This record gives sequence, C-alpha cells and structure tokens, in this order.
Amino acid sequence: MVNYRILSVLLFALSGSGLSDALFAADYKIQQQAMIDAIQNDVIETSIYIGKKAFDPAVMKAMASVPRHEFVPDNQKSYAYENRPLPIGYGQTISQPYIVALMTDLLNLSKEHKVLEIGTGSGYQGAILNELTPQVFTIEIIEPLAKRAIATYKRLQLDNIQVRTGDGYFGWEEHAPFDAIIVTAAADHVPPPLVQQLKNGGRMIIPVGSRFFVQQLVLVTKDSEGKITTQQILPVRFVPLTGKH
Repeated sequence: MVNYRILSVLLFALSGSGLSDALFAADYKIQQQAMIDAIQNDVIETSIYIGKKAFDPAVMKAMASVPRHEFVPDNQKSYAYENRPLPIGYGQTISQPYIVALMTDLLNLSKEHKVLEIGTGSGYQGAILNELTPQVFTIEIIEPLAKRAIATYKRLQLDNIQVRTGDGYFGWEEHAPFDAIIVTAAADHVPPPLVQQLKNGGRMIIPVGSRFFVQQLVLVTKDSEGKITTQQILPVRFVPLTGKH
C-alpha cells in the first residue's frame, strides 16, 4: 500500500534538485483520488445513518476538482488529502472531506440556488459549494481567516464567492432569503435568524450540540408554507460557533 504522506514528503525533499511542478501536481491528483475512495467507503459504512450508499455525482466531481492542498497551511500540505480534519490556525480546522461531501450532498444544490455558509474557515467548503452554484455567500468571524480565504479565492480565480467578516449567527440579511444554509461550527441550538433567512422550500445543515457532549448533524427543512422540520443525521464533532449570542 502506498503511503501518500511519505510520498509527498519525499517529493518535497527532491524539489530542490529540480523536480518539476508537474510531478507535484500528479502526486496531488493521486492523493486526491485516494481521498475520493476513502469518502466513498465512508458513505457505505454510514449508509444506515444517511440513507444512501453514494453521494450525488456532482458533489463527488466537486470533491475531485477542488485542490484541498490550496486551503491548508504549508505545514499541513503533506496531509491535505487524508480523510480527516486538519488545523488551520486560530483554534479552527478544515473539516474532514467525508463530512464536507456529506453536508454538501444534503443541501441538494443546483445552479440556480443561493447558498449561505456560516464559518468560512480556510475557504475549502465555499470552494466546493462554488462548483455547484455560482451564488455563494460566506461569513467568517475571525478576521485573519476571512482575509486568508479571500486571498486564496483570488489566487484560484474564484472571484464570485462573496466573503464577509462578521458574526454568522445573525446570517446575511442583505442577501436573504437563501435556498440553502450550511453551518460549519456547532451551535447549542438552531439560530432563529438563519431559520428566518431560509427560503420556503429551503434546506439548512448544521451541527447541534456543545463542545463536551455528543453533537448531531441536523438537517433543517422549511416547506412551501414555511413549516420547519428537523432530522438528525449522524453524530459529529465540530469546533463551537462563536459570537455575541
């Protein structure tokens, strides 16, 4: 079995002797395919919870297209395609790829949908969403992370993703209502402002629970008449949502 992390370290060590960028790119693609395989295995293993044995092909295409190594710190690049969360500074993490794919899949996005993300982090989840719809709005409360994500989006020419620094608990009323909302940090309740900004017929995915107890990934749906229903999907672990609330 190939140890992809060791392979990446070896390639980095060889770079000083003239190893081409193309070889690095090929190595990342190998690792990315291994990540996709790991996600597919996790889908099968958790099918009893999520009610399916495969994600939407469009979601998996997005996961196979967005370069995760561009969204992690330099000292984490050799781990970028491992199917686990990674630290990105300021006590925050980039989520496990399987969880990113799962939460994206649960939104049922299409090209005409407008989506709000609470917790920009490194920008990776927003980039995945952008593969499915050009209308992505994302809020990050930690200013240095928001600035870093903006710079990454600019470098990768993802110019249509709109980033704001602020408290995501209160949503982004200026651009509401949203067809979908994704929250990438755990709250102890579903924020009422986000429910209000969710369009009738919309879906929100959010981890609910405290840092020290079991959190549940919760799917919130609003029907055509504005009635709210919730469904627990599976146990998860996220950093807590922060802010004045």
